[in-house]
Amino acid sequence: MNISKEQMATAQVLVVGDVMLDRYWYGAVDRISPEAPVPVVRITREEERSGGAANVAYNVVTLGAHASLLTVVGDDEASHKLEALVAKTGIEPHFGRDADLKTTVKLRVIGRQQQLLRLDFENTPKNELLASQTAAFEHLLPSHGAVLFSDYGKGGLRHITDMIARAREVGKPILVDPKRQ
Repeated sequence: MNISKEQMATAQVLVVGDVMLDRYWYGAVDRISPEAPVPVVRITREEERSGGAANVAYNVVTLGAHASLLTVVGDDEASHKLEALVAKTGIEPHFGRDADLKTTVKLRVIGRQQQLLRLDFENTPKNELLASQTAAFEHLLPSHGAVLFSDYGKGGLRHITDMIARAREVGKPILVDPKRQ
């Protein structure tokens, strides 16, 4: 099936799933620590990117379609940075916030062009927040031509069965992108 640029430009895709803030710390490695046999990385540059379903939504926009992103995040610094990154790309963010949830952050430490360490900061969203996400999904569904679920195994798609059933009822194409990290 070929899709023209004109068709792609009018496509509205609702991306639902687990998002994360990908952080990268780059630095120079000039010595080994005297405390333990590990490299000492002197950080010289930091970078932040949209990760998980936010990156999937970015890929949709890059292809020329319009994307909305429905997800759950904490009410923390990482979620606000992530929302700003998402909004800059033209993606319409729909972030459910929970003060008890930590927005997933994946921090990678890179020295001499090699990843030395990855640190994950995360916890699982509460059922009540996910129930409100289902209501938001039903509200957003009519204005989108397709739904793309992006599951990174962080618990944000615990109600996916209900959302798939609702999308099927109204005849929306459904894509599922299962990734486990």
